[in-house]
Amino acid sequence: MRQVGSLVFWAFVVLSSAVLFPVALIIWAVTAPFDRRRRALHLFTCFWASLYTWLNPAWRVTIHGREHLDRDATYVYVANHLSLLDILVLFRLFVDFKWVSKAEIFKVPGVGWNMTLNRYIPLQRGNRDSVVKMMAQCEQALAQGSSLMMFPEGTRSATGELKAFKTGAFELAVAAQVPIVPIAIEGTNDALPKHGFVLRGRHRITVTVLPPFQPGDSVEAATAQARERIAGVVG
Repeated sequence: MRQVGSLVFWAFVVLSSAVLFPVALIIWAVTAPFDRRRRALHLFTCFWASLYTWLNPAWRVTIHGREHLDRDATYVYVANHLSLLDILVLFRLFVDFKWVSKAEIFKVPGVGWNMTLNRYIPLQRGNRDSVVKMMAQCEQALAQGSSLMMFPEGTRSATGELKAFKTGAFELAVAAQVPIVPIAIEGTNDALPKHGFVLRGRHRITVTVLPPFQPGDSVEAATAQARERIAGVVG
């Protein structure tokens, strides 16, 4: 039954993407001349991504801490990373940000094309030139007032345990003096594990938005503080 349910879910993702990408293209074409940050398109993308958790009765998503966010402020969001499902549940925040994501995802028909329209930021892991370009694009996004969403662990945790944080997100926050917002995600690894695409029954998923903090002038201290705050929730 899990295999059948998973097949239905992924088929819905493919079919809905074929329907919704043209809508995204229209929104982009209409709003691009006056919406440089692509905020309208991003909000539509939040709706698009949220459909998959809203309509899946096996996933009960609860979000805590929305009150900590100022929708007009610029932040560097950092979240722990357990599953592909993390991306969908973070879109449920419905706040403006630019994703930093694997370059391969931008090649996925529909979903990846929409990421390009949104001016999300690709990263090819292990490629020094790609890292340099990514950091420059992130700096530009922050300067224009867009927030960033990053997974400082760099990749999904296979065990669910919090891994060491890379410093890139915190270097950006310190350089721009933009507040950091730690986000703790729980339950997505049980619903959709790192390896494979088979969904696992009913699961409770929780996203906890922790209070923003100023990065100060120490990248190491900011990195440690963000990881400590997330670890305080996920263990």
